[in-house]
Amino acid sequence: MGATRRCMVILGVLFALFLSSTSAQSCSKYNFASNKVFSACSDLPYLNSYLHWTYSPSSQSLEIAFRRLGTSSSRWVSWAINPTSQGMVGSQALVAFQKSDGTMRAYTSPIKSYQTGLQEGDLSFPVSDLSATYSNNEMIVYATLKLQNSSSTLNQVWQEGPLSNDSPGMHPTTGPNVQSMGTLNLLSGESKTPAGASSSKLKAKNASPLIIHGVLNAVSLGILIPLGAIIARYVKEFPLADPAWFYLHVTCQLSAFILGVAGFGAGRRLGSQSPGITYAVHRGLGISLFTLALVQVSALLIRPKKDHKWRSYWNCYHYLVGYGILGISIANISKGLDILSPKKKWKRAYIGILVTLASLALLLEVIIWFLKRSKRSAGADKWSHGTNGTNGLNGYGERKPETV
Repeated sequence: MGATRRCMVILGVLFALFLSSTSAQSCSKYNFASNKVFSACSDLPYLNSYLHWTYSPSSQSLEIAFRRLGTSSSRWVSWAINPTSQGMVGSQALVAFQKSDGTMRAYTSPIKSYQTGLQEGDLSFPVSDLSATYSNNEMIVYATLKLQNSSSTLNQVWQEGPLSNDSPGMHPTTGPNVQSMGTLNLLSGESKTPAGASSSKLKAKNASPLIIHGVLNAVSLGILIPLGAIIARYVKEFPLADPAWFYLHVTCQLSAFILGVAGFGAGRRLGSQSPGITYAVHRGLGISLFTLALVQVSALLIRPKKDHKWRSYWNCYHYLVGYGILGISIANISKGLDILSPKKKWKRAYIGILVTLASLALLLEVIIWFLKRSKRSAGADKWSHGTNGTNGLNGYGERKPETV
């Protein structure tokens, strides 16, 4: 009973840690007055600004909302894409400000030099649904862009400055105003400044959770769970390995469970801090794995004894859930690698691990098959020679005749 209580306490602590890891705040908590919903967001590192966006790779359509907090009605704001390089010159800008009569003006302006007056003009790509709002010292620019570049990474610049007679004036040339530029990956959500300070909801604050999530789950789901299954399936067939195989199996699977819960918690935190970056399949498989693993480990507490009438049913359930976890694990690790798009060597390493484990399982399968066949052959030979505990009697209890 003491061991059961300890297991329950461990499960409770792990579950509490998992729940606590999902409580992080993020820019997705912002609710637009227009009820607009965007699939991604990023806290830009300078000028108290935020970018929300929805990107469609197939149509190269980018819907954005650029927000700047703490601004007054006597300031202008701008967000721009530079298709050719990082920096101000060459940027294709969206500009917005509130005019003296209280109405909002939003327009496009190509930046051709540092002496620009932000004159209105067409950009190098189509822009539609351009508008702006100002309320409670917050200015927001909305637009839909039709990108011409097939790359999902773009150079962005954002800026603010004073107004003079309803015309944009020169912005400050020191401090944050000359640092407000960088790159943005529309798919991963990574946003970097030239100095290397990342404002990405996926990378800057979440580099550690991302690494922890990937490494822990790769080890637990990709190595320990398959290894534990191999031990339970094959090693127990060797008489000398009993009961060592059982303890090895439990050690592998419990270690995988603990590491997996930690990795799952890191993944949940990663998702809560980058809410716009949603991978429904990967997340769904992860939640399924966590649920099945929790049920599988909890079922150990009610495992019937070997001679119990329900033991065969428990074994059937244990096998089905275990192999289900194994299959989903392989699928979800592959999905995670597709999402991260790491260097090819990492994918090759994972494939190499799978091939190694599969080869080991196949080798053991062949060895076990030959051992069982040898045992059956030995049993048949003993029976045919009347030495199977019958003292030379045939199957009818009669002594076999002497052979000449």
